[in-house]
Parts: sequence; C-alpha cells; structure tokens
Amino acid sequence: MTLLQIIVLAIVQGMTEFLPISSSGHLVLAPSLLGWEDQGLAFDVAVHVGTLIAVVWYFRDDVLRMSLAFFKQWTPGQPDAQRQDARIAWYIIIGTIPVGIAGLVGKDFIEGSLRDPLVIAIATAFFGVLLWLTYALNKRKRALDGMNLRDTIIIGVAQILALVPGTSRSGITMTAGFALNFTPQAAARFSFLLSIPVIVLAGGLTTLDLLQVPGAVDWQALVVGTALSAIVAYLTIAFFLRFISRIGMLPFMLYRLALAAVIIYLLLLSV
Repeated sequence: MTLLQIIVLAIVQGMTEFLPISSSGHLVLAPSLLGWEDQGLAFDVAVHVGTLIAVVWYFRDDVLRMSLAFFKQWTPGQPDAQRQDARIAWYIIIGTIPVGIAGLVGKDFIEGSLRDPLVIAIATAFFGVLLWLTYALNKRKRALDGMNLRDTIIIGVAQILALVPGTSRSGITMTAGFALNFTPQAAARFSFLLSIPVIVLAGGLTTLDLLQVPGAVDWQALVVGTALSAIVAYLTIAFFLRFISRIGMLPFMLYRLALAAVIIYLLLLSV
C-alpha cells in the first residue's frame, strides 16, 4: 500500500464509521473507484481498531461508569443513577445480540452476494431517505434514561440491516432511535455506545479470517492506519454530537443520494 492509500482509507474509515453514510460501503467502493488494489483484511482490522479506540476514549467516563455499575448491580442499596447505568450496559449487550447472530449465520452470504456495487447504491439511497424521514418526523421527547427493553430490541434488530454494505450501522440505529422519538443526541449517543461491542465482534471475526491467510504483514501501514483512523473518528464523534441538532440529517441524505447516483453512473459506464 502507498502512503496516500493508507491516509485516504484511514480517513474514510474514521469519518464514515460514525457518520450515517456507511463505512463498509465506502471501504468497498474507494479502492475500485480510485483504481487501487483491495487493501486486505489486515488493514481493515487496523482501521476498525482505530475507530474502536476513538469511541472508547471519547466515552471513557460512560464506559467506566457503566462497567462498574454492571458488576455492582447485585449489591444491595445501589443508587438510582448506578442502576440506570447498569440498565444501559445491559441494553448495549442485548442490542448487540441480533447482529452478532446474523453476522455469524450469514457471514459467507454477506461477504459474497451483498458486496455488489448495485446493492450498495440501492441501500445507500433508500436508507438515506429513511434516515431523513424519521429525523423529520421525530418528536424529540425521549432521553436515554427513558429507554426500555422494547426500544433496545427494535434498535438491535434494525442493526442487522447494517450488515448490508451501504446501509450504515450508525445510520440505521439512529433511524430506529428517531422512529422511537428519542432526541437526536440520545439516539446518536446510544448508537455510538452500541458500536463498541459490534466493532469488537466484527474485528474478531476478521482477525480469525486473517490468521488463516499466510503472508507478510505491512506493520507500518497498520500502525499509521490505526492511529489516523482513531484521530479522525474521535474528531468526527465530537463534531457530530455537538452539531447534530443544527445540521440535521438532510445533508447526509443528499450526500447518500449523490453517492448512489455516482455508483449507478459508473456501473452504466462499465456495461
């Protein structure tokens, strides 16, 4: 990999993992659109580790607080705030189960049939419009402390759709959150916290695949890719949470429609 390729793909992963525009779709498309060879499993793992570092570090206080509350929840006399933290921890675990099962069961089909550029274009456009509609109709009346098990199951099941490249994991979970009338900040916050176990599981599966593939490892590319994707992802999270109420979802929908149009145009040129 060239340094330019490392930088571009690390920035793409860092930005798109948490913006509702699909990181997997961009990582599949970027090499083909730019005429590069596939970056390989090792680099994919590296940039995902970078985004994992970013989200854990950004929410380090929440993660530490919820972790402590989770392990102390059976101790008598816990304050209400600690019980709420334990509940959110449980909801993150429960919300991860559907996509974890679907990913294991449908892994071969997803990596084979669903990485088609036409599928990415359709998913990019359709779920972009759905994201904007649910945001526009959102009544913005529910905070994260009002989440219940039903909400968690709905968001967790919706997250299965993120296995289709072009859907966007953050986009579809926020779409479900908006449909359930959570505030934009609450929907985005839970979506980002929910990404932690998902990235760990996806990275673990990819690492298992990587261990079965012999070959030299470009450690320089992995280190640079990890560090750069972590920095970009951290800045993206901070920006998105701060400005989500101001910018809304319209710019992301328009971007997704434009991207889908470009993909379809390139497909038509290749026919």
